[in-house]
Amino acid sequence: MTWLGKMVGGAVGLAVAGPMGAVLGAAFGNEFDKSETHPGQKGGGLTPLEKAQAAFCVGLFSMLAKIVRADGSVTDAKIEVIETFIKEDLQMNPESRNTAIRIFNHALKSGTPFIHLAEQFHDPFRSQPEILEMMIDILLRVSTAGKPLSRREEEMIVAASDCFSLTRETYRKIKARHVADLSRYLAVLGADEADSEEEIKRKYRKRVSDYHPDVIMAKGLPHEFVKLAHDKFIEIQEAYEKVKKEKGMV
Repeated sequence: MTWLGKMVGGAVGLAVAGPMGAVLGAAFGNEFDKSETHPGQKGGGLTPLEKAQAAFCVGLFSMLAKIVRADGSVTDAKIEVIETFIKEDLQMNPESRNTAIRIFNHALKSGTPFIHLAEQFHDPFRSQPEILEMMIDILLRVSTAGKPLSRREEEMIVAASDCFSLTRETYRKIKARHVADLSRYLAVLGADEADSEEEIKRKYRKRVSDYHPDVIMAKGLPHEFVKLAHDKFIEIQEAYEKVKKEKGMV
């Protein structure tokens, strides 16, 4: 995380306010106290990209913490899913992993409502639907890892999707990505069963363009998420091949 080096200087503390800032303050209060950043310079020395990276990471691990606690109990199995996601899917280095876990643990204890975190996350990414859709995809991906999606978990994720101004049809398609059938592969492409071959091809080309790892990284995801972005890109290509085969497309 390129913004980690500025954690001790307090720049991140000034850049992230609101509910997510409260989580950061609880997790890194001592570091923020050491800030030498001029109080009139909101965000300190963070670049716009670093601010976006900080917002994405803090928002993600804070919201995941609330999802984990959705049903009232935080089990070892749920924590293991989070740790596996951080270690294997994101392949974070030890420093970044420690930061993510600190944010997650303090968000677990925070009384901040999930929807307030979602609302703050929406603000810097409101003009980037790919990032908002990716957040919903990650929340569903982690929530369905090795178990069914609970009613309460889905209620929270749907609330975030609504907050992000995503349509219910968009949410349905994102959710369908986690079901292993043709509808899942069509959903990965943003397509429908009734779409013509040309329409499916057009939507595939748009998805490939929108979710190319270089494009996604340039929009504010920390570099630790490059594997996740690459996996998403591969998922789109594989889904297209599955749809082509099932529909006999050339």
